Amino acid sequence: MSSVVLITGASTGIGNLTARALATAGHTVYASMHNLAGRNASHANDLLELGRRDGLDLRVVELDVQSEPSAEAAVATILDEAGRLDTVVHNAGHLYIGYVEAFTPEDIQRLFDVNALGIQRVNRAVLPHMRERGSGTLLYVGSTTSVVVPPFMGPYVASKAAADALAQVTAYEVNPFGIETVIVVPGPFTQGTQHFPNASHAGDVERSRAYARLDPLVARYEEATSALFTPGMDAHPRAVAEEVARILALPAGTRPFRSVVDFTNAGVEKVNEAMRRAQEEFITRLGYSELLHVRTA
Repeated sequence: MSSVVLITGASTGIGNLTARALATAGHTVYASMHNLAGRNASHANDLLELGRRDGLDLRVVELDVQSEPSAEAAVATILDEAGRLDTVVHNAGHLYIGYVEAFTPEDIQRLFDVNALGIQRVNRAVLPHMRERGSGTLLYVGSTTSVVVPPFMGPYVASKAAADALAQVTAYEVNPFGIETVIVVPGPFTQGTQHFPNASHAGDVERSRAYARLDPLVARYEEATSALFTPGMDAHPRAVAEEVARILALPAGTRPFRSVVDFTNAGVEKVNEAMRRAQEEFITRLGYSELLHVRTA
């Protein structure tokens, strides 16, 4: 069944690929990005041209996840044009690479503002509509780093862990309203995304110099990641877009809470399953088992 989908951070990478995959699958897709008239104008035009060429309902909308008014305006535009909003794909995010001590509190605050608070702003904009309708899907693009905790990515790991925790607790509270939660958990990719090339670095250069003996390890981080892939494997982020499309094609109430798309064989699925069992047992012992599953018609 086709639905109206908002995707955050759709200018490049996983968000862009997901917009293309979902539009091809027949959904009405609002690919959102910041600064449509400026640096992202070409990305927006590429998506619109694809829609025109292939007869897809692929649209773009301005949305800066660091601005609550921007999130509210984007959702209002969608509701005005499409009349409803069925699914939000929380994809917007940024990567920091460097030594934790060298990141200033302001550096980390900016990253959390995008990777965690951005989700909260968009959810606050969409949830009143979804609660009123008694249906909807919140799909979060997480990260295996929340489980494997790699070095030299401390602020990023912390921000993605915070986003994951927000998603889980929000799920308990929106399940009774018929709003389903899915967390798609990608592993790392070294092609098809600008995550590594566009990564930010620590603001305190002097503190970074104190860790100079580790610089060679940081310099080969992308190479080390690539070495984890099985030779000949097509480890491309389009697999994440395809998994999102597969999940949204499932009937409401049957979608997995988590789905891992990882080509590095990090064993994240085992950790997630153990965590799920522990959480469900604890929530049940608290007497809140009715919050564990989405209410369906």
